[in-house]
Formats: sequence, structure tokens, C-alpha cells
Amino acid sequence: MSVLTPILIVGGIGLLAGIILAVASVVMAVPKDEKAQALEAVLPGANCGACGFSGCSGYAAAMSKGEAKPGLCSPGGQETAEKCAQLLGGEAVEVEYKTALVHCMGSYDNTTDKMRYDGIQSCSASTFLAGGITSCRYGCMGMGDCVRACEYGAVSVCNGVAKIDPSLCRGCSKCVEACPKGLISFVPLKKQAVVRCSNCDKGKDTMQVCKIGCIGCMKCQKTCPSEAITMKGSCAFVDASKCTGCGACVEVCPRHVITLLSL
Repeated sequence: MSVLTPILIVGGIGLLAGIILAVASVVMAVPKDEKAQALEAVLPGANCGACGFSGCSGYAAAMSKGEAKPGLCSPGGQETAEKCAQLLGGEAVEVEYKTALVHCMGSYDNTTDKMRYDGIQSCSASTFLAGGITSCRYGCMGMGDCVRACEYGAVSVCNGVAKIDPSLCRGCSKCVEACPKGLISFVPLKKQAVVRCSNCDKGKDTMQVCKIGCIGCMKCQKTCPSEAITMKGSCAFVDASKCTGCGACVEVCPRHVITLLSL
């Protein structure tokens, strides 16, 4: 009995604790959104963020609540958009395809390196050395981290600056994550004006390091008939939702850093 008593006590405590946990799991359970779970199941699971949300689960939850429309998933394509629309009980929608874009034109024709670099051929590694090798502290270093990250062959380095082929881009966002300077972003794949520069310094400073960098003259902003252009620091920014692709800003840009996206 001296041995059995403590065993029974411990067993009883364990049983009681189990009952309490079981009851608590029922009482405190968080209701599951079955529609969101069903939507997430048909998404590709890339968690790339091209839809504008944190990942597939975030996008699915937003669709379930009516806060987002189907068709924002570029990797999933039209088939995924149609499945999401069916689950939501709505009409079929067209996919809003996006492409990654490098906001820099700092080729060797337009800028120079501020040092000779003999280290690891990696943008991320060279950034730790005085902010990178290029004269423009915002500019592309052309060492190909984004090229190595892309599984679709959409990224290449030409004359010292990365370029992305929209016809090959699948919106996986791996190149966006790979760029240590944050020069790559997603833009809708449509005819629109894009600013291929990220330099936010004053015009005088920009002109000293790059022949083509945005100098914040605001001619594009004043010319745009749809008010799609604003300034972020001394660098122009185009709101794709407002841009009509008229090309007026392209014509007046004295630095030729604004171009029309080619489909």
C-alpha cells in the first residue's frame, strides 16, 4: 500500500489535469474559417507576397472576409483565380499578372564603381563593405544574387545592372528577397510608366554619381494628366492603379529614367 498510494495520487492528478485541458481546449477553441482553409488549399503555397499580403494564408483570409478579390495570385494563374472565384460564389475574374522590376539603370555607361572589389561575388556580401561597390549607394551592384535566386531564367545582368524579362517572370518574389538594396519590386504587367531609379538624394548629389538617376525635378509629376506620379524624397514614384500609359512623363523626363513597361 505504501507504494500504491503515491502511484494512485499521481495518476489521479494526471487524469484531472487531462480532463481540465480537454475542457479548456473546447471552451477556448478559436473558431476555424473553413472557407479560408478551402481557399488556401487551392493557392500554390508559394507565400511570395505578390498578391500584396503576407502569404497564401493571409490572402485566403482576406478573400474569405471580402477584403480581397480573387485573381491577385500571379504564380497560380487563371486556373487558381477561377477556383477561388467558385469557392467565393462569385463570377470568374481575370488574373492581375505582375512582374518584378529593377528600379535602377546604373550600368557601367551611367555610373562607376567607387572601389576595386576582390571579395565574394555577392551583392549581399559586398554591401557590408562601405555600403557596396557602386558610386551610387542606392544602385545595383550587378553581382547576380537575383540571377541565382530566380528559377525561371527571368533575371540577367547586362553591363553591370540586373534586368528582368517580364515574359519569363512568374512572380515568385525570390529576386525581391535576394536584393540587399531593395531595388526590385512587383508592378502590374500592363502598359504603364515605371521609374527605373531608387536614388532619393538631392538632384545635385545624384548627378555626381549617375548620369541617368532621378533628380527630383518634378516635371513628370506636373505633366501627368492622371496624377499618377508623386515624389518620395527626390525620386519619382508612379501609382500603377492611376497610370494610363500615355507616356507624357516619359517624354518630359530630362534624365530618361522613366520608361514604358514593355509587355
